[in-house]
Amino acid sequence: MRQAGRYMAEYRELRKGHTMLELCKNPELACEVTLQPLRAHKVDAAILFADILLPLEPMGAPFEFAAGEGPVVHDPIRSAADVARLRVCDPDDGLGYVLEAIRLIRREIDGKIPLIGFAGAPFTLASYLIEGGKSSQYIKTKRLMFSEPRVWQELMEKLSEVVRRYLVAQVASGAQAIQLFDSWVGALSPEDYENSVEPYVSHILQDVMKLGVPVIHFGTGTTTLLELQKRAGGTVIGVDHRLSLSEASRRLGPNVALQGNLDPMLLLAPWEVLRLRAEKVVEEGKRLPGHIFNLGHGIVPEVDPSQVTRLADFIHEVGQR
Repeated sequence: MRQAGRYMAEYRELRKGHTMLELCKNPELACEVTLQPLRAHKVDAAILFADILLPLEPMGAPFEFAAGEGPVVHDPIRSAADVARLRVCDPDDGLGYVLEAIRLIRREIDGKIPLIGFAGAPFTLASYLIEGGKSSQYIKTKRLMFSEPRVWQELMEKLSEVVRRYLVAQVASGAQAIQLFDSWVGALSPEDYENSVEPYVSHILQDVMKLGVPVIHFGTGTTTLLELQKRAGGTVIGVDHRLSLSEASRRLGPNVALQGNLDPMLLLAPWEVLRLRAEKVVEEGKRLPGHIFNLGHGIVPEVDPSQVTRLADFIHEVGQR
């Protein structure tokens, strides 16, 4: 959950001379950024430094990260003609730098900790493509989904196939676990998820699960969607801070591992407050079939890195009691 990033001085130093996309597209630099939080915080797994939007460019939808605005897609998708021009590309065609970064990282950490690869899920990618960037209400996305179901279907089919190939290639290159990020799918009702999203997520995850690596299915604001996410696929379901792990486990059944679910804003709280809340998550997790301690979403830039280090040390301590 943004193990690397703007809260780290080492990362900010690299960003002085490189854009976000330059860091992603340079395998050596992507490897270095991946390793930075491992050195600083001694966490239990590395997660590939990349961005969920990277597959959009070889599909024919270039974007950039605008200062203060986040990602900006230059030619948003709004019509059947726009969807038709998107390419279903293979990972070696435009994403080879990601696969090379995975190989470099594995050489650095092999035998020490596992490497998690990842990709964005179809709805989340579609929302950026259609809105032209990040959105709070997904007006254009939902308008297309509700008004042009055939266009929506073609878009989701293309996105899901690109993501499926991309994740398979990540595993072949050395990723030892996979996480699918559906960061904004919580904006949908269960009915809309089931009809307009689940088939495409399932197309990805049911295939990746056959590769024999753990598959984490992650979303935020997905309290009403958990059972549908489980059906779509994943060996681990991500739970954010809006729902307790115990309640999520009760709903999902006895054989589902969970990831989560500390509110990331607690990293801004006094240590005693953070410690008590983190301990509660760990103790709750001990009663589950399986649990990966994590944040409900990403670390924000305002967090003191020493707080992250202290939290990681504490999780190791309390987890071994």
